[in-house]
Amino acid sequence: MVGVDGVPEPHTGWTFLTSHARVLASIADNHNARIRDIAMRCRLTERAVQKIIADLERDGYLSHTRNGRANSYRIDPSGILRHPAEAGLTVASLLSMLLKDEAERKGVIEQVRADS
Repeated sequence: MVGVDGVPEPHTGWTFLTSHARVLASIADNHNARIRDIAMRCRLTERAVQKIIADLERDGYLSHTRNGRANSYRIDPSGILRHPAEAGLTVASLLSMLLKDEAERKGVIEQVRADS
């Protein structure tokens, strides 16, 4: 949900994925996404997304190229996930799971709409 001022309403309680994972998955889905679009999709503020992108770039998971007023992002798929429990897992494996699931969910939604 988006508040009256256009800022996404925050989620309360815990979630399975971090905001960093959500932003990375959003960029993987659209390498030319605007910060505003990423923020809306991830239900974060634009400022939070800017900070997350800076974190990901600083640690080598992400880079960007400026194209006029827009950015084009590049993800390093070989980056190793940071938590010791995921030792050896790459960004590519994480994104593969997240994007596959999202594609399957979209397929189910489209099927339900077609059956209606």
